[in-house]
Amino acid sequence: MFAIIGLVVLIAMVFGGFVFTGGDIEPVLHALPHEMLIIGGAAVGALIIGNSGADLKGLGTGLGKVFKGTRYKKQDFLDCIFLVSRLMKMLRVEGPVALEPHIEDPKSSSVFAEYPRLASDHTLINLICDTLRLVVVSSGTLDPHAVEEVMDNGLKTHHHEAIRPADTLQGLADALPALGIVAAVLGVVKTMGSIDQPPAILGAMIGSALVGTFLGVLLAYGMVGPFATRCRSVIEADGAIYHVVKQIIVASLHGHPQPLVIEAARSSLTHANQPAFAEVFDGMRGK
Repeated sequence: MFAIIGLVVLIAMVFGGFVFTGGDIEPVLHALPHEMLIIGGAAVGALIIGNSGADLKGLGTGLGKVFKGTRYKKQDFLDCIFLVSRLMKMLRVEGPVALEPHIEDPKSSSVFAEYPRLASDHTLINLICDTLRLVVVSSGTLDPHAVEEVMDNGLKTHHHEAIRPADTLQGLADALPALGIVAAVLGVVKTMGSIDQPPAILGAMIGSALVGTFLGVLLAYGMVGPFATRCRSVIEADGAIYHVVKQIIVASLHGHPQPLVIEAARSSLTHANQPAFAEVFDGMRGK
């Protein structure tokens, strides 16, 4: 929603301000399709050259995140704390035999079924199940620091892949001013080929060429650059839920008391998504 509002404000202020100050919008609108064809076509070509099919598909997903916003809300983080804490309690109280069916087949697990929004995130479920599977297989003899290192490596790999759409958008934003210059230079070349025309016609052709530079800069710093920033922000905000999983598992393996485990999970969240300590503690006691 905010991305759409921002685009409307951007276009209204730029073009509206131009008209308000006495500018003639007709030559700009006349040149816009041609310049956009050159700049947009060059941008698409550059994206195809520099990215794989999977990267281009991920770019579409990243643009979707810009307009949809974050996937996880405060309640989802709270549910994640409940889910992982419940699994760790099962491991501690009932033993590995009771936990194993849930982590081997989470789709059939009655525990995971209580949290359908979380269960739809395959990365989250794999992080939980793969880590706990290591603990079960080792019969609880794993060093918690070693488990933390393994989880950190997994999270680092996931973040590197997840953030690629934002990096791709930022790379495109960096290239757009230069692509705008390419369009402008072609316009100048076209103008020089008509040097025998009257000054009025030459002036219109030069003005049309300059629209290319204008478009490249506007797209880079007014649209694609902010898209990249927003995309990165959404990805990082959603990625916080994986760190909640890590904090609960590692703190539990260290044998910390439940209040400290809860605080370890809460402290990794931003204030907007951070539930109150009592809210978590009461929820875990079934209130």
